Amino acid sequence: MRYVALIYFDPQVVFNSSPEAAAVLAAIGPYDEMLRAGGHAIQGQPLGMPNEAKTVRKRGGKQLVKDGPFAETKEVIAGFIILEAADMDEAVRLVGDHPFASVGAIEVRTIPDFSQPRPVL
Repeated sequence: MRYVALIYFDPQVVFNSSPEAAAVLAAIGPYDEMLRAGGHAIQGQPLGMPNEAKTVRKRGGKQLVKDGPFAETKEVIAGFIILEAADMDEAVRLVGDHPFASVGAIEVRTIPDFSQPRPVL
């Protein structure tokens, strides 16, 4: 089954040039290699900072574009990893070792297979 791990962190913490931040950033490459070697990494990408983003909505037939993210928060979505895992427990275990888990948060969600019946809410 596939899962997406949404990586959140405060850029002021991750990019502050502290020894802790440097250690976290240095650990990303080996962590990514571990996921690839285990056959768990499908894809992953960092994302640009929110000040480079646009939020797009369409209301009443009109497109509305705003600078930056909609919500004001210190932690931002900084990247994602698409994982292959046997179940949610394995996906959580895999991202629990991610270096950014020590300075931010990682949200794990299933990637629905819409060839199957839709989820019931």
